[in-house]
Amino acid sequence: MSSNLEKYFKIVKPEDFFRKLNAENPRTLANAVEHFTAKEAEKRDTITLGYFGKEGTNRIVDAVTERLVPSLQTGSKVLDVGAGSGFFTSKIAKVVNNKIPNVSFYAMDATPAMLLALQKNHTELTPFWGIAENIEDSLKQAGSYVQVPDQFDAVFSTLMLHHSAKPEKAFESINRILAPNGSAVVLDLCEHKFEEFRTELADVHLGFNLDYIRGLAEAEFSEVSIVKIPGISCSSSGRSAEIFVVSMKKLI
Repeated sequence: MSSNLEKYFKIVKPEDFFRKLNAENPRTLANAVEHFTAKEAEKRDTITLGYFGKEGTNRIVDAVTERLVPSLQTGSKVLDVGAGSGFFTSKIAKVVNNKIPNVSFYAMDATPAMLLALQKNHTELTPFWGIAENIEDSLKQAGSYVQVPDQFDAVFSTLMLHHSAKPEKAFESINRILAPNGSAVVLDLCEHKFEEFRTELADVHLGFNLDYIRGLAEAEFSEVSIVKIPGISCSSSGRSAEIFVVSMKKLI
């Protein structure tokens, strides 16, 4: 039996959906969706594990969870922005719920095929379709097929930002749907020079300068901390880029 999400994907075309959300370039974003659908959706977990290895994966999970847990309590709601097939989402959810019971996890991504894979393999997560630059309206659209909250107690993103057309809008968008005193964590690639990643991996940005990321974070959040994670990198065919993590607090 088809899920409500699957039925929705059959009715709504990606380019039309992205246009509803005022995406920067709906056609380009739809092309990126086609890339991930054709090349990565069904094997995304294997690809990600190949980039980081088991130890690197565990360190990324630890880096995110140790920054999320202090702001959570029983019954908290957490959103992963750009969850892909749920590789990191499910691992982070497991660690968090081992520490704090009954924390609900929601997973948003721009690629329908990724979300269908996530829905199949990680039933403990609630997936919905959307873009990082406009989470608020993505949630409104999601109301057509799934129950989602208006705000979240914590938001995180792992390796999504370098696919975002407008990173500044992503930070602003996260801030808008984060509850007062909520926490946000963004983990992504440091600046690198592998221009071919734009075509090979559909990357929009070749990583980020940390001063630039700090500026985006401080424009939206009251407390900001940004560090590199030493000894871990994203590797592809012998090329590697370092990883950073920025943690933010919304104080109101």
